[in-house]
Amino acid sequence: MATLSSELEAFFFDNKRWQHPEASELTADASSLSPEQISNDSDRFKVTLGDILDLAGERTFGFLFVLLSFPSALPIPAPGYSVPFGFAMLLLAGQLLIGRDEPWFPNSWRQHGFDVNQIRQVLKVGLPWLRRIESISRPRLTQVCTSLLGRTIIGLAICLMSISMMIPIPGTNTLPAMGIFVTGFGLLDDDGAISLGGLALCVCGFILSSSILLAIAFGGSSLLDLIKDALGR
Repeated sequence: MATLSSELEAFFFDNKRWQHPEASELTADASSLSPEQISNDSDRFKVTLGDILDLAGERTFGFLFVLLSFPSALPIPAPGYSVPFGFAMLLLAGQLLIGRDEPWFPNSWRQHGFDVNQIRQVLKVGLPWLRRIESISRPRLTQVCTSLLGRTIIGLAICLMSISMMIPIPGTNTLPAMGIFVTGFGLLDDDGAISLGGLALCVCGFILSSSILLAIAFGGSSLLDLIKDALGR
């Protein structure tokens, strides 16, 4: 069975869909192209939510949590992903809470597109980290991922982290996305140990985001500022 990293590499880097047109096409007179042709050529280099769902196939929530949190979980700028992907994961987490076996999205969401070159830049940084997690992942403590209690706790944690990702304030995106990413990877492989590690990150993300919001609402230092002061930095 192919690993997630190899599937992502094949889909985004080896897929003929993302190949640029021939030079003669690139130098063609734009005035000779119809608006529909220009639109279709632009859409050719867009990755939609529908593409991601098709890539997931019969695999369910864990796969989608990993993919949707991936851009925001990396310590690199990824503008434009946190809010739409955070909202999508909030919807997914709600479905996990009510016990759905298969994820559902409105059809209109499937057409929302993102530039494939931006996603490739994210993957170039993130794939080595993904391979490291894959090397230690295996089915263990599976009840954390499969039991009603475990999935309820995971669903609640991802709901909170998804909401945090949608807050347009620095510091409230990356750590919550990391928590969703690691937790989702555990769901993907039924690895309860990794999901527990992800839940620990979610707790840290909740504390950090809450402290930032409280600092903004009431003034003063956030928890992160207090830690830096204690360390003398």
